Amino acid sequence: MGDYLRKYRLFIGITSGVFFLLLVLASALYVFVNHTLSKPSINQETVYYYLPKGSGLIRAAFIAERDGIVEHAWQFKYAALYLGVESKLRSGEFEIPKGLPLREILMKIVRGNSHSRKVTIPEGYSVLQAIDVLSNSFGIEASSKINALPIEGSLLPETYVYERGDTLNTLLQRMEKEMQKVLLQAWDSRAGNLPIQSMEEALILASIVEKETALQNERSLVAAVFLNRLRKGMRLQSDPTIIYGLTNGLPLGRAITKADINSDTPYNTYRIKGLPPTPIANPGLEAIKAVLNPPEGADYLYFVADGTGGHAFAKTLKEHNKNVANWRKIERERAQ
Repeated sequence: MGDYLRKYRLFIGITSGVFFLLLVLASALYVFVNHTLSKPSINQETVYYYLPKGSGLIRAAFIAERDGIVEHAWQFKYAALYLGVESKLRSGEFEIPKGLPLREILMKIVRGNSHSRKVTIPEGYSVLQAIDVLSNSFGIEASSKINALPIEGSLLPETYVYERGDTLNTLLQRMEKEMQKVLLQAWDSRAGNLPIQSMEEALILASIVEKETALQNERSLVAAVFLNRLRKGMRLQSDPTIIYGLTNGLPLGRAITKADINSDTPYNTYRIKGLPPTPIANPGLEAIKAVLNPPEGADYLYFVADGTGGHAFAKTLKEHNKNVANWRKIERERAQ
């Protein structure tokens, strides 16, 4: 009986000791993990942490170490396990400011509070120029082959919000949908008695207007000139149409020559009557509106540069020739 009691007491003592040790270890682990979760991240500046689609916890932890958010990958890993969010981490790019606690970093990723980026396609850019901008914008995946080269004029110039990992095809499709939407809305509210028969023709003329002037207050007058010339059966004689026929939408890189004016392309409106076969650029909404709702009483037929960045408009050829002579004089003075 005495031996039994001694063994029982020994067992109780060992068990109590083990339990106490486990309690101490658990408490230490709790303190350590909470300290790790509350400790400011070690990055000394804002980091844009990017977790690609399909990434698991191990890869997420490795990226956190690589980007300097945590000192060791296991800190990120075990913190996620402790919080029970190891399977809830969302893909995307996340802005991690200096000193953000690991707990908040993990919850930001779990909530999917991803960082958005912006890219701007200027009005009047061609499809090739727009693709070049997108292809050189950080975070847009341009490595995949373009499904189909967009039709010239089908992309709406605008500032677009995207997320890192979005593809070039995805952005192009969005731009096409936006152009279709704004063009349809503008077409439905167009003025009557226009010398254009379809949305396609409106887009073609708007692209020419866009390339002729970048001034907001001139678009409607330039549009009026071209609409008046179409009504009278006059050639449009637009220099940007010459350039498009020669470069397919890329900059010419030099002044237009007489040989260029006489170039035999389907876009050269010095040689062809009416509109070219397609747009020569991607026009913005204001250029489209200018074509579909020209100002009343603007019966101009000509315009030429005036030396101030704008244009001088004329109703008669005689008046236009005076404006041209004035522009030639300005050119000569600048060349001296």
